[in-house]
Amino acid sequence: MGRIPTNPPLLKQILTAFIANEVRKVGLERVVVGLSGGVDSALSAFLAVAALGPENVLALKMPYKTSSPESLAHADLVIAATGMPSLTVDITPQIDAYFARFPDADHLRRGNKMARERMTILYDHSARWQALVLGTSNKTELLLGYGTLYGDMASAINPIGDLYKTQVWALAEFVGVPRPIVEKQPSADLWAGQTDEAELGFSYRQVDELLYLMVDQRCSREELRAAGFGDAFIDQVYRRIMNSQYKRRLPVIAKVSHRTIDRDFRYARDWGR
Repeated sequence: MGRIPTNPPLLKQILTAFIANEVRKVGLERVVVGLSGGVDSALSAFLAVAALGPENVLALKMPYKTSSPESLAHADLVIAATGMPSLTVDITPQIDAYFARFPDADHLRRGNKMARERMTILYDHSARWQALVLGTSNKTELLLGYGTLYGDMASAINPIGDLYKTQVWALAEFVGVPRPIVEKQPSADLWAGQTDEAELGFSYRQVDELLYLMVDQRCSREELRAAGFGDAFIDQVYRRIMNSQYKRRLPVIAKVSHRTIDRDFRYARDWGR
């Protein structure tokens, strides 16, 4: 069985053309992107700059008071390397004001609130700047449901949503994302010491191999076992995919007409053109 195919030069060509086409077909020239200091947002930003030019990509840094200084420094590396304009919006005041009323909120609630707060800021500046919001969620995260609905999973267009994390690393290295960003431990930086792989309970490289065989190759359980994956891991990943399906589709609309928006009327963004 094959492993995940990765062709960075071809991927860059496809994804920069995708960004340019999807932005310009709605009559715009610009995008806004939230820079977290991680490899996913860095790659999306690099691709957008290659597609539209640095003057047409606005980077927003949106730290919370516990955000890692390293994350901000890495976001600055991307800004310096690409030459795009940037803006910093501290989300601490609004987050703290909200949770002052709900002080018992756990890490999950706080992390989700931060992610959605950041997305509202991105959409506000997309309106101010007449731009689309650029997505930064990769295929691994989307399949596992490892993201916040209407938070970091939201966007107008997403150039990396069909790339597994291992493909993101390879393409990021190819397009010139600074090495400290490519090589560091992935983290949503929601609290001190948080890492994605510790939360998930497995490595991205390990799960990417399983996801590729399970989803792209449609391998049977017997074939997955033959590839070296145990039943417990197969079941764990399968349950994550099934239980997060609601995050990967539009809200379900009750059908009462001949042409319902999420089923029979399915033009994504270019109806009538």
